[in-house]
Amino acid sequence: MSTSSSKNRKSKGPTPAPASAQPKTAIPAATGTKAKKATSAVDVRRRQNRIIGVVAVAVIAVLAVGAGWMLLSRPSGGVTVGTGGAAMASSQGTVQQGNGGSWTNVSADTLAAMLAKKDFTLLDVKTPYIGEIEGTDAYIPYTDLTAHASALPKDKAAPVVVYCRSGNESRIAAQSLLDMGYTNIINLDGGMNAWTASGRQIVSKNRG
Repeated sequence: MSTSSSKNRKSKGPTPAPASAQPKTAIPAATGTKAKKATSAVDVRRRQNRIIGVVAVAVIAVLAVGAGWMLLSRPSGGVTVGTGGAAMASSQGTVQQGNGGSWTNVSADTLAAMLAKKDFTLLDVKTPYIGEIEGTDAYIPYTDLTAHASALPKDKAAPVVVYCRSGNESRIAAQSLLDMGYTNIINLDGGMNAWTASGRQIVSKNRG
């Protein structure tokens, strides 16, 4: 009996250790580090996206303000904004639509103020010659503008002011200038009649 029992005891293998006593698999420290790095990268990208968004909004706002200023500063009838006399026509004149463009009609008072800061070509287009406004650059009958193109500004965007006795012939002259490609045309509304009615003088220089 004792021999059999001894053999049975020897045939049995070692008793397995309890589950609680078995070693646990350690989580590599690198896994936690990678997770932190990934989270940090996401945060950085989010911050960058926010910054880009703020900058984009600021740029759009600046462009919008600039565009609005340009629209507000743009004159009617193609008159260029500046600091000289011609700039007054855009704010004090009225636009007259023609064929292929437009010109700006101004009053005698406006023209007088413009002459104080003269930066334009002033043309007397009345035929026959009956006198002119002081400061006139040339006398060219309204029917002869094309023939005397050499006397006109080479720059088609340069401001040109025309006048006659009543405003009828100067309106025809304004249309002729449009046909010639000029884009900055100003007409004295009422012509020399309006000029003298405002208390101003006509001078004669025997140009006819």
